Amino acid sequence: MKVDYHFHLEEGPYSSRWLKRTFDAIDHFNDSQHEAHTREWLKEASATLGKRIEHGPFSEEWLDLYLEQAKRLDLKEVGIVDHLYRFKEYKPYYEKHMYLKNDELGKLQRSWLDKVCVESIQSFIELIENAKPKWKEEEIELRLGLEADYFLNGEEELAGILKEYQYDYIIGSVHFLDGWGFDNPQTQELFLNHDLYTLYEEFFNLVENAISSGLFDFIAHLDNIKLFGYRPNEEELIPFYERIAKKLSELDLATEINAGLYYRYPIKEMCPSPTFLKILAENKVEMTISSDAHFPDDLGNYAAEQLDILKKLGIDEVTTFKQRKKLKHPIEFIVC
Repeated sequence: MKVDYHFHLEEGPYSSRWLKRTFDAIDHFNDSQHEAHTREWLKEASATLGKRIEHGPFSEEWLDLYLEQAKRLDLKEVGIVDHLYRFKEYKPYYEKHMYLKNDELGKLQRSWLDKVCVESIQSFIELIENAKPKWKEEEIELRLGLEADYFLNGEEELAGILKEYQYDYIIGSVHFLDGWGFDNPQTQELFLNHDLYTLYEEFFNLVENAISSGLFDFIAHLDNIKLFGYRPNEEELIPFYERIAKKLSELDLATEINAGLYYRYPIKEMCPSPTFLKILAENKVEMTISSDAHFPDDLGNYAAEQLDILKKLGIDEVTTFKQRKKLKHPIEFIVC
């Protein structure tokens, strides 16, 4: 049984790059009788793209492409999430904690938030819940998740948000330092303004607080701050890795091996790093696997490689979730 427990239906901000990537995803599943790159092929694919734009990310047609990919890869259990910042109901949470002052960074982040925070949480939940029986007919368990950003001193507010609906699992993640969205390519030059060791120390302090908050079922991409390649000598980071691993083990909280940075960002390395992952394995931290896909044709990316990595480290189980409870799957029964 193969699984993927962290992928998105997310879209935006819109750009020509987004348009091309969406077109490529649609074309990946196109069963057209027309030869590729002919006018007839282009008309058919463009019509499908038009429907995708008109109906938005939370449409049955778009979700069906993820189902098709799951079938092709023989995935048996998957978890769909979306970022909390996608949902307009929770925009005040981000406005409170993001850096949105009237300067260059603040204006840029305000523009980003206004462009991405446009969907309804109810639409997302209804789509996934309504689709579960259809996926079940294909012998695939579909789970409903949410990826929520952790902010220091935002625990009480976030706890209230997460209780509003019943999810199968909640992913905790850190994407912001002092309100700066460090994974935004438009702001990556700000890494040059910081001492990297100090920046990583701040990051791992937030990760540790997220673990200790009790809000999450697993913590995502434990070292995603490395995404643009800014990282101090990794030997200096080992004490942070050990601290995080011990905290996860102590609180019986899972994490993931996440392929997203490997195929989408300059670092070209999975999260966590091989060194970090070895320390997690030594501390017997529970693991799940994820593609962190944002398009249906990326679903299940590198699942076989991830499972092989875990087995070589002596990890013999993969963790999944249902109704906020853990499920364990022996890796030897996961066929790749």
